[in-house]
Amino acid sequence: MAYKINDDCIACGACESECPVSCIASGSPTYVISEADCISCGACAGVCPTNAIVEG
Repeated sequence: MAYKINDDCIACGACESECPVSCIASGSPTYVISEADCISCGACAGVCPTNAIVEG
């Protein structure tokens, strides 16, 4: 199941560089994860300072 970024995102960008398949991009106003490309590894969730990344 792909991860999603909720409204707690502060757009710090920590997750983007952590993603091994580069499926995270800056959106407006928060970052977004491409559900089709996410491999559900959880690397992004581990570095999120606000716990805004959750299993979808």
